[in-house]
Amino acid sequence: MASFFKVAFFLFVGLMVRASKAQLCPTFYDDSCPDVSNIVRGVVQQALETDDRAGARLIRLHFHDCFVDGCDGSVLLVNQTGVVSELGAPGNANITGFNIVNDIKAALEEACPGVVSCADILAIASVEAVSLAGGPCWEVQLGRRDSRTANLQGAIDGLPSPFENVTQLKHKFGRVGLDSTDLVALSGAHTFGRSRCRFFDNRLNVSNPDNTLDATYAQQLRRACSGSRDTFVNLDPTTPDDFDNNYYTNLQSNFGLLGSDQVLSSTPGEDTVQIVDIFAGNQQQFFDSFGQSMINMGNIRPLTGNQGEIRSNCRRLN
Repeated sequence: MASFFKVAFFLFVGLMVRASKAQLCPTFYDDSCPDVSNIVRGVVQQALETDDRAGARLIRLHFHDCFVDGCDGSVLLVNQTGVVSELGAPGNANITGFNIVNDIKAALEEACPGVVSCADILAIASVEAVSLAGGPCWEVQLGRRDSRTANLQGAIDGLPSPFENVTQLKHKFGRVGLDSTDLVALSGAHTFGRSRCRFFDNRLNVSNPDNTLDATYAQQLRRACSGSRDTFVNLDPTTPDDFDNNYYTNLQSNFGLLGSDQVLSSTPGEDTVQIVDIFAGNQQQFFDSFGQSMINMGNIRPLTGNQGEIRSNCRRLN
């Protein structure tokens, strides 16, 4: 009898987990806000006209949101009564794109007020940003709600760092249910965007050079960063504004800008090396895996049903 109840209990838990994930679906707004994707795409496209980094800003917000207590829009919150913002975490230093999110939210509130969550805005904006840069589309799962809290310590502890090795990166991805393929695929978002010199200039020490960084490229980076540690450098030196698989061919040639990128290809014995090689040799394989990994990441602990709220201002609680 005891074993029967134990089996029944685990079946019940499994059903509850599947039901929670099932509450996210691509057709969630078909009736309540049918033009949501077109509205988001229009605002992102407009932002890209004056800001080449707009797409990278948006996808970074989505990543940093999902890695702290799930995809709940908490990264967007500023300090306010009852909320200590996650933006004080080192991993969120200089994170930007809030103006674009505000513009998207304003456009959606005009079309369908009180319907689309800020967490879903980040998910939709990410696929539109990637698509507009020549990358893949994927079927975005929708129906997330916005948190009424933030988790500064969670952001301090949980966000991946550009200074970490493969073991540390795998641990942080594993904590949120993502595997090595997800790690390598999602890191491919660094195929567009920029980084400040301060996040990689530790690799440029002349007296102790990083042997996983191409020497000629290192010299170019020293010149680029000579004026300020806050100088921006392209993450992908070959096609900086296009979403393609050149990120991986760069890693194979020791042209990874961030240490946390290059270790994926340069750490002997790690399964990430083979995954990098696969994506470098087959862009469609990268695109397919990236889309699936974005779905996997987007499924991390969403608030659904009556949990949380739909914020009218993404930066503040209702």
